[in-house]
Amino acid sequence: MLILAFDGFQPLDVTGPMEVFAAAGRIAGDPYEVEIVAPSAAPVRSASALTIVPDRAIAAVRGPIDTLLVAGGQVEDAARDARLTRWLARAATRSRRVGSVCSGAFILAAAGLLDGRRAATHWANAGQLAELFPAIEVDPDAIFVRDGDVWTSAGVTAGMDLALALVEEDLGHEVALETARWLVIYARRSGGQSQFSSHLRAQVADREPLRELQAWLPGHLDEDLPVERLAERAHMSPRNFARAFRRELGMTPAAYVETLRVDGARLRLESTGAKVDAIARACGFGTVETMRRAFHRRLGVGPAEYRQRFQTGGRTDADRDPVVRPIHRARRSRAV
Repeated sequence: MLILAFDGFQPLDVTGPMEVFAAAGRIAGDPYEVEIVAPSAAPVRSASALTIVPDRAIAAVRGPIDTLLVAGGQVEDAARDARLTRWLARAATRSRRVGSVCSGAFILAAAGLLDGRRAATHWANAGQLAELFPAIEVDPDAIFVRDGDVWTSAGVTAGMDLALALVEEDLGHEVALETARWLVIYARRSGGQSQFSSHLRAQVADREPLRELQAWLPGHLDEDLPVERLAERAHMSPRNFARAFRRELGMTPAAYVETLRVDGARLRLESTGAKVDAIARACGFGTVETMRRAFHRRLGVGPAEYRQRFQTGGRTDADRDPVVRPIHRARRSRAV
């Protein structure tokens, strides 16, 4: 497993996933072999002045690669480095999976690895990524996105969410859950990049059908989601589904869906200039009045007042629906 760093990298984009992989390896008794690579063997200096010495220069990397992750940070020079992006494009062809953390998506994009794919990056950079690379379907809300063998994540700490998802694919749900407990982080955050909010802190279900439903829901919030439909998707009767859902997640299915919708609307109100009625439709409320009532129930304020308090001055354009794809098991390979 390789993590690519460069001058200007974000330290947590490297150290966060490394800690996840190290903890998971200890728990499973099957350590990951993780190396930091860089454009040269010389030390690389991070955006916060932390300097690290890479294990290898990219020119010294030979043979098959299990996982290749690209850190984010101040990526402008790295994304313009033709030698680096050519190497990345070639290395991807011999990698089982490729991914990026935060603005590392710009480097993957410059290498042509995200064309025709859905991708995530830090919410503040999503508009720029979509503008510079129109062949990419940028999701500004997702914590992480998997599109085939390419994984991308949102900003900074979301790299740990992505790493946990990779651990779950490799070692199973129980190891990923125990890793999250050990590191005192959430095994899988519900909702989107509203990770800077304390309003939604749902647990991850133990039953696989319910976990898969949790992963499916954020991408379908604009649809009609009655209990009967959710139960059918979980392959359970409505009565058993409602009982199991409440027992494992501590809330009814309807309350869970409403909470997801409120968090999705919150993010749009904070970071975009989209109209309130458009946000209500995109998040599945249907009408502004329905959304207003839900906001008062969950947050104690209406959408307009919430926007006045928390808007961050994002782009004024249409929002994309949030998508967090389910994680599918894959056959493990540990070749570096």
